[in-house]
Amino acid sequence: MAGSGVGWRAIKKDRNADVGGVLEAQIKIEAKANSAYFNTAPSWQQHSHDERIDCDSLGMLPLPSQIISTISSTVQKSLNMAPSASHHVAGNAGEVKLDYMEDRDAKAQDTIYTTASGAPVPHPYEAQRAGENGPLLLQDHHLIDLISHFDRERIPERVVHAKGGGAHGVYKTTAPLDDLCMADLFGADKEVPITVRFSTVGGESGSHDCARDPRGFSVKFRTAEGNWDVVANNTPVFFLRDAAKFPHFIHTQKRNPATHLTHADDATVFWDYLSQNPESIHQVMILMGDRGIPDGWRKMHGYYGHTLKLVNKSGEWVYAQMHMKSKQGTAFITQEDSANYSPDYAQKDMYTAIEKGDFPSWDVCFQTMTPKEAEDLWEKQKINVFDMTHIWPHKQFPLRKVGEFTLNENVENYFAEIEQIAFNPAHMPPGIEPSADPVLQSRLFSYPDTHRHRIGVNYQQLPINAPRVPYRMANFQRDGQMAFYNQGSRPAYLSSIQPIGFRERKVDHDLVHGEFTGKAVSYLSEIRPEDFNAPRALWEKVWDEDARERFIKNISGHMSTVTVEEILKCQIAIFREVSEDLASRLEKATGVKGYEGISNMHFNGSHNGMTKDPKVANANGIKKPSHFGGHNGAPTAAHQTAVSAQ
Repeated sequence: MAGSGVGWRAIKKDRNADVGGVLEAQIKIEAKANSAYFNTAPSWQQHSHDERIDCDSLGMLPLPSQIISTISSTVQKSLNMAPSASHHVAGNAGEVKLDYMEDRDAKAQDTIYTTASGAPVPHPYEAQRAGENGPLLLQDHHLIDLISHFDRERIPERVVHAKGGGAHGVYKTTAPLDDLCMADLFGADKEVPITVRFSTVGGESGSHDCARDPRGFSVKFRTAEGNWDVVANNTPVFFLRDAAKFPHFIHTQKRNPATHLTHADDATVFWDYLSQNPESIHQVMILMGDRGIPDGWRKMHGYYGHTLKLVNKSGEWVYAQMHMKSKQGTAFITQEDSANYSPDYAQKDMYTAIEKGDFPSWDVCFQTMTPKEAEDLWEKQKINVFDMTHIWPHKQFPLRKVGEFTLNENVENYFAEIEQIAFNPAHMPPGIEPSADPVLQSRLFSYPDTHRHRIGVNYQQLPINAPRVPYRMANFQRDGQMAFYNQGSRPAYLSSIQPIGFRERKVDHDLVHGEFTGKAVSYLSEIRPEDFNAPRALWEKVWDEDARERFIKNISGHMSTVTVEEILKCQIAIFREVSEDLASRLEKATGVKGYEGISNMHFNGSHNGMTKDPKVANANGIKKPSHFGGHNGAPTAAHQTAVSAQ
């Protein structure tokens, strides 16, 4: 946090410690045992290897005094040895070392121009030639190094969420959640440094900040038990609930492979996908409504969307939905007005506000329900907690505020701190677990797989991604491209000669995960009447007449570039299941008469659970698997009993 008394700048950095380095650290740990960790306001720069560690709380064994004595002697001798490549001696060559935070904060006037290898160069524009009018020389390392690095400055942009920006800040727990969750960050008055990245979803890196598109809202909480990466959006639902649909859907958000046009000129493939996957209807209505173009990033909420599990110290668990509520309120930009804004409007708005000291903040809230409540919710109301297209009723499951976070520090280097930041929903500290939500389960793999390709296998060693934990981390991951913290000479296997330390598990996964025993099945969800309940409430109860008129104008305008009328007929039929009023208005605005509902329609992407005609019931005409139970993947008591008995 800006102005923090203790940040990364004030704490010893970890190095690829050899055995002596590890033992020296252990001595310091023993000498400072029982001291407070994070005794000042945290900063995102606060380093993971702070020496102020409570050994008892970490379950670490203290070293016997005679071993400490021997080690101390060894360390003292090492200080008197001749300098080596891995040891720095003050006053000798190499006294100024390369350090990330020092380099980040250095002023240009305090630097000397050099090659990447450190050799000073008198002028960056000079080049070696064979005479004043001769060809360039290959031996000119400065020029060759400059050009070859320039040729490789770009890393692959994100396939999804390519355009974005962010800032650093701090999260503080204001109302402890320890009755439901054992995670350290939810303890009383806990503070942790964070970094947030906002983004659009479908466009490329240079796309417009005011595009009609969902917004990404990702938060990296740097907790004392490891990073917690919340990968959220500004909408509570999404377009799909079957994981395999995601790449297909995203392909429809990109440029046409033949014409290379975006939806602004040809929205045919976008609506073709939606018209064949009706479960997308709720997200479509949110997207084409006022929330489709938020007024910058500061004035929008964030929603995890997926169902999580929170586990307390007794091993009891509940399902949870996470909400991040903007304290600035929410605001939107109309479709007509969006063209009047800068392509980088949201980035400029956020950066300028923070520079002026107008720090944006959000409340962190949770909805929770017990496993029994989740089963009853499906049986009685047909709401599936594993379904990203469904929402939890707030009257039944009210928001509980846990804490708040504030963004108070702009990044110094966009590439290092935003382009290279990597969020992974599989990063969860003890007390937070994934549910069986199939889209979440898929993302647990997809996100880190993307980072390893886009940034490199050692992406978690980058300063912006590295954990900030109060103990020296170790594992058996070694080597790979750009391995910086390669763990020195420590064994790369589970050694009895130099044993690694362990902590007792805090979560018994046998208790917090369901018992799944059964055959491998092929599964695809079906469209059911309950898929239209929340969209209908949005149209009839949430929106006022002005909002409905804007929606019809937005959606009919977007449909105007669709070149296949059959697509619009199908999509209007889907809207008719939401509201006859909505469908009639859309027919008038587009001049296209839609079908009379979906009961006689066949979809290529979803089974039609609203038809009695077996000829159109199955997706792509392919027969449903014999196991299909009709609960659409929702948790049910009857299903669990039957499965467990197999």
